[in-house]
Amino acid sequence: MPRPFHTPRPPRYDTAQALLDLSTSDPKLGKLIERAGPFKLSVSSTQSPFEALVESIIYQQLHGKAAATIHRRLLESFYPITGNQHFAAQHLLDCPNEQLRAAGLSHNKSLALRDLAAKTLDGTVPTLARIRRMSDEAIIEHLVQVRGIGRWTVEMLLIFRLGRPNVLPVDDYGVRKGFALTFGKLKPADKVTPMDLPKPDVMHRRAKKWQPWCSVASWYLWRACDLAVKKQGTPR
Repeated sequence: MPRPFHTPRPPRYDTAQALLDLSTSDPKLGKLIERAGPFKLSVSSTQSPFEALVESIIYQQLHGKAAATIHRRLLESFYPITGNQHFAAQHLLDCPNEQLRAAGLSHNKSLALRDLAAKTLDGTVPTLARIRRMSDEAIIEHLVQVRGIGRWTVEMLLIFRLGRPNVLPVDDYGVRKGFALTFGKLKPADKVTPMDLPKPDVMHRRAKKWQPWCSVASWYLWRACDLAVKKQGTPR
């Protein structure tokens, strides 16, 4: 029986120390941490970078259920070859276009997946063993060379797949909105406008207080958005 595709676990860094340091260095963030409750981020580190990025590309600009269906179909389409729910970069390069279309992939996503496979084979996309020894910026520099992969996608991999503790995705809408709710003038009942959202330099200045725990701070900024929705009773 194949092992589960995801095996979530808590991150390996000291989350208790992270919460203490963040609350001490930034009392406003500390109040958010107190309101939002325990830190519950889980890391799915059993995936290789290739597997994680295949999933990321499929999920781009799609609702979760639709993307999950396409991802499952793609995995199942390789089962007769691999005998399980995993496939390698060479399998993806060798498969016919019809197989990708049958899974529900668009032409652009098929091209992105084939580029990912090619760059995995030539070493641009590191192995899991190698990527664990690389710095965050080095990982970003390597992976944004893949078609369809931008900095935000790599930052999500760093936080949720590799469990890196010090990532601040300043282009993420939820993190920016959470920042505005916590440190700006935005109220839960307000309609969000571009003027309400902070610029990256503003976020980076504040985040100097959060080092080396920006991933934890980011997780709580996402929770600030959740708390605003609960307060309003309807999503924005």
